[in-house]
Amino acid sequence: MVLETERRGAAAWLWLNRPELRNALNGEVQQALARRLNELEADQSARVLVLAGRGQAFCAGGDLSRMEQASRMTQAKAKAEARRFAKLLYRMHLYPKPLIARVHGPAYAGGMGLAAACDLIVASEEAEFCLPEVKIGLVPAMISPYIVRAMGEQQARRYILTGERLAAREAHRIGLAHECVPAAELDARVEGLAALLAQAGPQALARSKKLLAKLGRASISPKLAAETAAVLAQVRAGDEAREGIRSFLEKRRPGW
Repeated sequence: MVLETERRGAAAWLWLNRPELRNALNGEVQQALARRLNELEADQSARVLVLAGRGQAFCAGGDLSRMEQASRMTQAKAKAEARRFAKLLYRMHLYPKPLIARVHGPAYAGGMGLAAACDLIVASEEAEFCLPEVKIGLVPAMISPYIVRAMGEQQARRYILTGERLAAREAHRIGLAHECVPAAELDARVEGLAALLAQAGPQALARSKKLLAKLGRASISPKLAAETAAVLAQVRAGDEAREGIRSFLEKRRPGW
């Protein structure tokens, strides 16, 4: 099984499970992850998702043996394969539930893209990030929007163009990783963040994610101000907001 699921409280942990290949991405892994995202979206008990990797690596990126085969494919088939990964990343980016990337080891190329498509990245001090595509004549095309969003254009320019390795502490310093912790504390920190996210209203989280995605593409304008005001008015009138405010005033946990 190339993808394993483990439940820890309100969090569903998705484990990439090709440790002998450093969790390299192939079509089977991508399809399994897409299916599991669909299943968990409908599971109300799964409030948060954690993406992790078995073995020594988080994810080494694309399966190079498959890429070598792809170089001999027709252009139409090669595009179809590329679009599948692009759709997976976009699905993660707009997923209504929070996604945490638990990065304990190397996250290279498409693996770094998977992490960047998540909402939060928690890295161990032993983790390492790298975009080595240019060194083998490739371009990190599909993952680049998420890389730029996660670390900013200036830093992305450096690491995309040089293919340098990026240590976890530096990834944290420049804003790619939200936290960098000792390896022994990684799971506890991820579980703590997952528990914190699970306390929030699920609809509020989904709407916040949707709003953040829109803000990332927009410049501040009167139209944007009006749209954000409309979002707040709509949310405030909903059952979840009413329960949240009532529970706060009554000094109890909200019933969602």
